[in-house]
Amino acid sequence: MKVVVLTSSYPRTHGDTAGRFVADAVEHVRERGIEVEVVSPATVPHYGIAYGSGVVGNLRRNPARALFLPLMLGRFRQAARRAARDADLVHAHWLPLGAIAMTLGRPFVIQLWGTDVELARRAPPLARQILGRARVTLCASNALADAARELGAGEVRVIGSGVDVPAEVGPEAQPPEVLYAGRLSPEKGILDLLAAANGMKLTIAGDGPLREKVPGALGFIPHDELGGFYERAAVVAVPSHREGFGVVCAEAMAHGRPVVASAVGGLVDLVVDDETGLLVEPGDVDALRTALRRLLDDEELRRRLGAAGRERVRERFSWERVTDLTVAAYEDVMRASSADT
Repeated sequence: MKVVVLTSSYPRTHGDTAGRFVADAVEHVRERGIEVEVVSPATVPHYGIAYGSGVVGNLRRNPARALFLPLMLGRFRQAARRAARDADLVHAHWLPLGAIAMTLGRPFVIQLWGTDVELARRAPPLARQILGRARVTLCASNALADAARELGAGEVRVIGSGVDVPAEVGPEAQPPEVLYAGRLSPEKGILDLLAAANGMKLTIAGDGPLREKVPGALGFIPHDELGGFYERAAVVAVPSHREGFGVVCAEAMAHGRPVVASAVGGLVDLVVDDETGLLVEPGDVDALRTALRRLLDDEELRRRLGAAGRERVRERFSWERVTDLTVAAYEDVMRASSADT
């Protein structure tokens, strides 16, 4: 089987964080003996639109770049058509690339991650057309699956992002510290965290448009170095206002670290309140502060929640399970396509 993966975010180098979760998924599928060809801005001209803040973020910050969008999409579609000539299946990540996938003459699945659903709600007729043509819509969380059905998707399956579960984890740093890892942007709730964690030891690994308002931020850390940051942390904060899945949350749990997360999107699939972490309402600074302080002051609670979270990720979000579900979706689509012909 040959699968063509279409994605607007993909790492250009080993240390690049952009689209790392897509690249990891591709490698695990390849390990199952499936041929995968990736079409992405890493290999197609993107005219400075794709990286940094991402396509949507870059266009918001500099609307003049929209002039280059047709050029980028045209080159992208040309590369996709070449790759799909001998492909059995197309896997499009993010809804806009589903519009390209449905022109390639191959059965396709589409995977939704969150920001694309926000865009889809502004153009529901186009979203319905794309989702209606997809053989299967894969969603990173139950919240996204509900949104996909509202937008007209047919068969919907929930497949989160896989994470590596280390064989063992080391002791946390002393004194206990809070870790935030991710983009420094309003929807990630970083300013809420700064207010809530005032007076606490806080490590911030990330970059983004709010960098100037986040003193001491370390910038983006290469993914293969983040494990050490998770190990040092006593608590990992994920205060997002919206979150399609929550890779940082899942990775923190895989390292046995308790998470304080907002009760939004995919985070509620990951965190069972007071069992594998603590949930708070997004934007509630007082509740966030209380939850962080509760964990920092109670080592036994941290240990209990961290161990339960690690087991939950091992059972539900290991790469083995996620890849099993992905390959099963491919095989089901191919069987249905063969029956159609």
